[in-house]
Amino acid sequence: MVELSGNLLFAAFVFYLVAILFFGGAIRQKKGLEGSPYQNKPVRSGKIAMTLTILGFISQLGYFITRWIAAGHAPVSNMFEFITFFSIMMVGAFIIIYSIYRSTVLGLFTLPIVLIIIAYGSMFTKDVTPLIPALQSYWLPIHVMTTAAGQAILSISFIAGLIYLIKTIDASAPPKKQFFLEMILYCINAVIGFIMIKLVFSIMNYQAVFEWVDKEGNTSTLKYTLPAILGPNEWNLLTAGRMEPILEMPAILEAQKINTVIWSFIAGTVLYILIRLITRKKAARLFHPFVKKINADFLDEISYRSVLIGFPVFTLGGLVFAMIWAQIAWTRFWAWDPKEVWALITWLFYASFLHLRLSKGWHGEKSAWLAVIGFGIIMFNLVFVNLIIAGLHAYV
Repeated sequence: MVELSGNLLFAAFVFYLVAILFFGGAIRQKKGLEGSPYQNKPVRSGKIAMTLTILGFISQLGYFITRWIAAGHAPVSNMFEFITFFSIMMVGAFIIIYSIYRSTVLGLFTLPIVLIIIAYGSMFTKDVTPLIPALQSYWLPIHVMTTAAGQAILSISFIAGLIYLIKTIDASAPPKKQFFLEMILYCINAVIGFIMIKLVFSIMNYQAVFEWVDKEGNTSTLKYTLPAILGPNEWNLLTAGRMEPILEMPAILEAQKINTVIWSFIAGTVLYILIRLITRKKAARLFHPFVKKINADFLDEISYRSVLIGFPVFTLGGLVFAMIWAQIAWTRFWAWDPKEVWALITWLFYASFLHLRLSKGWHGEKSAWLAVIGFGIIMFNLVFVNLIIAGLHAYV
């Protein structure tokens, strides 16, 4: 059953990959979109792309159901499972938004992000393991799945906002705006770089085992799957022929995980520089031909509507259900755990987004930047808080 689950996830990956090509073809065939905010009559390529997307979504749902059967519990208990479920919800949110607005350009940008997220999740352990006692509750699927669904819908706001910025920030825009837009695309490159570097060293079967002293003064071992730029506290390399760390980290920091983040940015930087050298263009300008015909107000509306839908869903999952479960499990509603704090920050940010939108009139570019920042907060919570900052909610 686990093997079937993995095959279904791979099939979904292939469906989405092919769908991207058809979404690109649909945009190339579209005429006269500048004056029309809605695309109620998608071309044939667009219909094929959506058919493939729906098939991929069904395949991903099959992955989730079969893994649930194999594990005996909701498969959202580690990084791989949560990230793949998050990607399912992103595709589901896109399908709902597409059914309303018929935007093929949204699909062209959503599915690559989904593929990157699936590939990123696949870098973590895929083993099916029993739940630890703290997670053996029916509140696990209620809290985690609702939170992921809310974040996924909010992520569609980011994609619409990013398309808006790519369309409106051109060569005549102030350098500061161009710089920040490039930084967004550079960060996406860093995630791709992480996937690439992990794959390379995984194929090489690279492992380096260190003996180190933790913050309690206990000696234990730690396995690196990437060369150690940063070493653990009072390290001793046990594997012969491996790179020795350049710097030693204090025991309170997760040296192995920070090392992975550094390698991600190194690989992402190399990839970004190669793209710039080969194309001789800024990264944002490469995507401009795909978005120049789309109506900016249309993108602004999609971004806003996504927040309107995603915010209450996230409120339920990330705060209300979380506090109920915390009271049941730990006899307190709130403990200022890092994940709880960042869930609150996320909620406050999107509450501010809606306030500024409705009462201060922050539409268009301002709203798009807020959508991008909001997604950055979600990703910081998912990646850095889970991997770097130790807490009760940390995934492995």
